[in-house]
Amino acid sequence: MSPPPAYTNMRHIEIHLYGKLRRYAPDTDPRADSVLRVAGDGKTIAQIVEEIGIGKRDLGANIFVNGEYSDLERMLHSGDRLALFPDDMQLLYKWYFAWRK
Repeated sequence: MSPPPAYTNMRHIEIHLYGKLRRYAPDTDPRADSVLRVAGDGKTIAQIVEEIGIGKRDLGANIFVNGEYSDLERMLHSGDRLALFPDDMQLLYKWYFAWRK
């Protein structure tokens, strides 16, 4: 059985929340996935973060889109995978990930 036509044409951005940001996921159980799927084609990361309700004080500088280290002004497109880390989970990204605006 195929999904309804309205859902077939809809694509989402997949948002993975880590550390204390998991509390913004629908299921806060630590054993559950902390993944959100939102419509966000053409929005910036900052807009998506605001829509989710994540405070800027909680969000760290470690933001990745499709494995690329990114800033809040980067535009997102359907099918992107956004990973958000809190301010208390710093990574050694400078040695491993290229920066992309």
